[in-house]
Amino acid sequence: MTNQYSILFKQEQVDAWTLAFSPDSQYLATGTHVGKVNIFGVESGKKEYSLDTRGKFILSIAYSPDGKYLASGAIDGIINIFDIATGKLLHTLEGHAMPIRSLTFSPDSQLLVTASDDGYIKIYDVQHANLAGTLSGHASWVLNVAFCPDDTHFVSSSSDKSVKVWDVGTRTCVHTFFDHQDQVWGVKYNGNGSKIVSVGDDQEIHIYDCPI
Repeated sequence: MTNQYSILFKQEQVDAWTLAFSPDSQYLATGTHVGKVNIFGVESGKKEYSLDTRGKFILSIAYSPDGKYLASGAIDGIINIFDIATGKLLHTLEGHAMPIRSLTFSPDSQLLVTASDDGYIKIYDVQHANLAGTLSGHASWVLNVAFCPDDTHFVSSSSDKSVKVWDVGTRTCVHTFFDHQDQVWGVKYNGNGSKIVSVGDDQEIHIYDCPI
């Protein structure tokens, strides 16, 4: 069988550091160095509109699974949550003191988990913008966070070389993996939440059985 590739979307000289597909795969959001989120139509390849965070360099963006919200995290520690239908800025969250490396919505779109160079993970109630929890445990920058498909726990990775699994209900770390020899930039669950995969600067990929 011959593999065939087709360029459906091409943009040259785009100011973009991070990107995310909308849940319906119709749009692509990119975060820029100047504090804007640009929304492109995937089929048209055209920029549909921009969301202005009135902030700085955007390091991370995420759509909520229900498609209602888009969150952006910036180098100055500021998080913005937008209403996708209206483009309106709903909430500005200033709980972190350093850059936002990663953020992720819970599968039910009710919670937003954020990871920062300040070493903390924060959990926010999306609708009311209330801080629902501040989690500590990593000894250095928190580089990535990802939710389990069942809403009950999430995973984080850090420049302290560890991967941690957190219980959403108790706001506690329930397991730590220490197998990497350098900072861990990426971490994800598989589709049913039974496996966790991580990748680091040690040029290794680790796949774990989820401990809970």
